[in-house]
Amino acid sequence: MIPPDFSAVVLLPRLRIQNANAISSPITWGFPAPSAFTGFVHALQLRLNVLGYTLCLGGVGIVCHEFDPQVFAPPGRRTKVFRLTRNPIDKDGTTAAIVEEGRCHLEVSLLITVAGSDCPVNEAECDALAAEMLSITQGMRIAGGSILPHPRPDRYPARWLPWDRSDHEASIKAFRKLRWRLLPGFALVSRENLLAQHLDDMQKQAPNSNALDALLDLCRLNIEPETETDATGNSKVEWKVRRPYRGWLVPLPVGYAAISALYAPGEVRNTRDPNVPFHFVESVISLGEWVSPHRVAGLEQLLWHHHAQEEEGLYRLRNFYSPTPSRFTSN
Repeated sequence: MIPPDFSAVVLLPRLRIQNANAISSPITWGFPAPSAFTGFVHALQLRLNVLGYTLCLGGVGIVCHEFDPQVFAPPGRRTKVFRLTRNPIDKDGTTAAIVEEGRCHLEVSLLITVAGSDCPVNEAECDALAAEMLSITQGMRIAGGSILPHPRPDRYPARWLPWDRSDHEASIKAFRKLRWRLLPGFALVSRENLLAQHLDDMQKQAPNSNALDALLDLCRLNIEPETETDATGNSKVEWKVRRPYRGWLVPLPVGYAAISALYAPGEVRNTRDPNVPFHFVESVISLGEWVSPHRVAGLEQLLWHHHAQEEEGLYRLRNFYSPTPSRFTSN
């Protein structure tokens, strides 16, 4: 798959999101899935189209500056639980059941690629359109969370950056200048190639290992004993953390896979949109990594794109991050 072409990049800096959804799949919790941000970009494009702009918003780069999960540790327990809201009573006066809803507060910067005939050319028009896009986002939601105005809007204005992909050297220089605006922070990228590599390594020792085994082995904290012998011949055992690879690796929901046939529009009751075909689906979990933007070589490596394989019933997101060979070095 080749990343879609674009002619400009919009930077929406330091979006403060309150009460975003922290449960993105049946087996993971934490930072919202990339699909929450690509969905936000699609909704933003629809609003711009309604206003008369012929623009097409494409990939989105996600950089997190702050993340505050709404959890606490009850007295006498080591594990943490979500801070849940108290729902109103039912119509018969009884207490409503509490449905666990994980929430988090976060601050992110988004890089959005833009194509279309209405892309401005002069600097004044670029600044005006970027400011209008930032203003529109104030009335939107990301991952179910509300976007709050920044206390210092003059310090973090939105920016419209014309981008000439045909000039490779100019693109590299422009990205080197842009990525400093994303610090301090960490960018979310895909590492599914590393997951496949680790699965191959595990199957050489345990042929029955599957992708879930490899994912758990990479994301959990593995503490194993190591025996060390000093100069006098005395041996001692120390427990040490074992990490197969360097990096801040995390499990990551990247889309959905069909678990049923494709139903005709309206055939299944109570669907969100009765005018489109319908699939029952389940989450697709892959491997992601948080990396510092200054370690990323180019803009395309930060971007997440929609990628549908309708024949296989797979609807997922793709990211084209490719680390340097040194990042594969084992500890």
